Amino acid sequence: MASIDTTPSQVATNALQSLPFGTLIGSPLTACIDAQAKAAQSSWEFIRDVGLTDSEDGGKKAIYVSFEYRKDGRSATLCLPLLTIVPIPYLAIREIDIAFKARISAAASTSKSVHKSFGFEAGMKAKAGVNYLIASASVELSTSISSKKDSTATRDSKYSVEYTMDVNVKAGQDDMPAGMAKVLEVLSNSIDSTDTKGEMHASDQVVSLAGGGSTYIYISYKNSEGYYMPEDIKLYEYKDSKTGSALTDKECRTTADDTGVLCEFKKEGFYCAKAGKKMLVINVTK
Repeated sequence: MASIDTTPSQVATNALQSLPFGTLIGSPLTACIDAQAKAAQSSWEFIRDVGLTDSEDGGKKAIYVSFEYRKDGRSATLCLPLLTIVPIPYLAIREIDIAFKARISAAASTSKSVHKSFGFEAGMKAKAGVNYLIASASVELSTSISSKKDSTATRDSKYSVEYTMDVNVKAGQDDMPAGMAKVLEVLSNSIDSTDTKGEMHASDQVVSLAGGGSTYIYISYKNSEGYYMPEDIKLYEYKDSKTGSALTDKECRTTADDTGVLCEFKKEGFYCAKAGKKMLVINVTK
């Protein structure tokens, strides 16, 4: 019974096992991870370089942009964070397709031939004669035997390995992280419109002294950039449409907080509060 040559299958198996699957599949995945890390770094660098600036305490603060427009017949300024009006790049790899195809071909051929030949040759010669009553005879016998055997064996083995790999990467704008979405929500709530000269408000501009004692008025001031600046509020006497001398603690005692000052007027008269380009006239009566 003829045996089956398993050499081609062994060659194909060994060739398949020798393929570097870890490198073929792992290298594209590693490259995508590195690309994703660089994309995240680019997002942070964009936020840091475009939307933030250094604060005095060594931290970061949002950059605001101002637009001037008309509001109720007056010039107003709209202040809003830069990060709320520019798209923030959040590039993310969403899908990775790795298609691998290997083609292994192996073949073996064996041929064997045996040739045998055998030859036999025999001959006999006889000669007889009579001469003067003397008889003579001779016999010649010849034999030739030949044998020949030819044997030929041929064995050929060959194999080849071919492989191709296609990598398709799909990326796009990713959803904004929850933390950044919350930051933008807070920044959006900080969008404010202020007068180009600032804003000043008093709880009441005409008040009466309570029982001949003191009366309290709360005054707040916001500058043209939208920041409360209670330290800029100054109180003066107001006479003949002109600002007089600054008030002393005997005339008006003040207590400041984060947005304004609480003024305690002790006698009647006309006073004015000034901050920046804004001024309010206050009438204290009995």
